Amino acid sequence: MKIGIVTGIPGVGKTTVLQKVKEILDKEGINNKIINYGDFMLKTAISLGYVNNRDEMRKLPVEKQRQLQIDAAKGIAKEAKEGGDGMLFIDTHAVIKTPSGYLPGLPKYVIEEINPYIIFLLEAEPRLILERQKRDTTRSRTDYSDEKVIIETINFARYAAMASAVLVGATVKVVINAEGDPSIAANEIIRSMK
Repeated sequence: MKIGIVTGIPGVGKTTVLQKVKEILDKEGINNKIINYGDFMLKTAISLGYVNNRDEMRKLPVEKQRQLQIDAAKGIAKEAKEGGDGMLFIDTHAVIKTPSGYLPGLPKYVIEEINPYIIFLLEAEPRLILERQKRDTTRSRTDYSDEKVIIETINFARYAAMASAVLVGATVKVVINAEGDPSIAANEIIRSMK
């Protein structure tokens, strides 16, 4: 499967855009799969008793987060190899804000295992991201609830995505998730993957 990694700060709308990507590709009859990197990490973290929910993972010691990343990368690479022709999209983060600084979401040991075709940076205006975060009452994102932190995180994500792409020869594409119509971003992602 051709792999695209879709990254973005919490609240930018990755999950919504990827749901639209799946809907469009299903209608076109194109084999596709959406994988949430955090789901792989969360299953392992819960089974080991590290956390009770996804938002607690960002607060784990960096060593534990690294091991969870490695385990997830191996599981996702295995699914991609078994998936046949088509497109596989991974919903993840280029960087994770931790108490000890920014942790690369796609370090060498992850990006080389997954070997993507494209790394997408899904972005939106910081004000819109804050509004989306407030509407999503199912998550706790207080560590990203300031426009300055959002801008800083977006910048670090850009640097990190390019550094990761260099390791595997992937391209990096910024896609804007405009308010109100996730199909615009979804179609841009699909066009880039074709």
